[in-house]
Amino acid sequence: MSTTKDNEHAKSDNEQTQTHKDGLSILVVSGRSGSGKTSVLNILEDLGYYSIDNMPLSLVPEAAQKLVCDSGIKRVALGVDIRTPRADLSNFAEIHDTLKRTYGEEALTVIYVTAQEDILVARFNATRRIHPLMVQDSKGIENTTDNLPAAIEKENQLLQPIFRRADLKIDTSMLNIHQLKERLRDYVGADNQIAINLLSFGFKYGSPIDADFVFDVRILPNPHWNPKLRAATGLDVEVAEFFADYPEVAEMTNDIATFLTRWLPDFLHNNRHTVTVAIGCTGGKHRSVFITKHLQNILTTSLPEGLSITAKHREKHRW
Repeated sequence: MSTTKDNEHAKSDNEQTQTHKDGLSILVVSGRSGSGKTSVLNILEDLGYYSIDNMPLSLVPEAAQKLVCDSGIKRVALGVDIRTPRADLSNFAEIHDTLKRTYGEEALTVIYVTAQEDILVARFNATRRIHPLMVQDSKGIENTTDNLPAAIEKENQLLQPIFRRADLKIDTSMLNIHQLKERLRDYVGADNQIAINLLSFGFKYGSPIDADFVFDVRILPNPHWNPKLRAATGLDVEVAEFFADYPEVAEMTNDIATFLTRWLPDFLHNNRHTVTVAIGCTGGKHRSVFITKHLQNILTTSLPEGLSITAKHREKHRW
């Protein structure tokens, strides 16, 4: 990743990260069309920011007021680009100073996203999208050029007021989306968090279509065939006592836990936010419920921070 900071406006990484983690963080995200500005805003939204794209620059102070002061939102990312009125761009310095005075210098960060010109041309050609400066506006006032390189250069000139005040400049020329997310997460000080959803279910009612892993435990002894246990569930003591007589139940539980303990932490580096692990038996009442409960107990203590464990029983309403 290539990131640079203006010497005059550079902030200490440690101070910036602390501000983002513990206090107010207002990010103004801008950059050249085709460089990945919208992707940056989407990533910031995944990291807990309230993101708005294509914000007219003159409305940024008002939007910040509504979100921060009126709604109490502490993490805000506002996207500004060439589609904002030209007069707004020329007034960026004034708007920038207003935001700093209102919310404090450490709370405000300007992120500028760019890419090499040949990369931008290739991206526009690949997507067959039209550069904003090549489209006549709704009032027919301006059609800057019908030449893509010329439009890219014109945009670069118009965005100079924002570029010069950027705290963080990101060149996405050689980045994929996962690398971009990793760099942004490091900069804003956001820890990667993944929710591990353990789900018991009954195969007779269909397999869960959103499961990332499915374990079939129908091979284990079934309490359903014991008339005294038929009305009980895998959460009841008498069912646990039944399973205690069958060592294969504990063996399968431990085998599944060993697999998950080994591989789930790797998802922390795979830009995932949720992983669903489904445990299925015939009716979703005894075996799958019992194993799901015990897996939750094991994984809660064996998995690293950043992985939160929840357990749900899909067929509970049928019990």
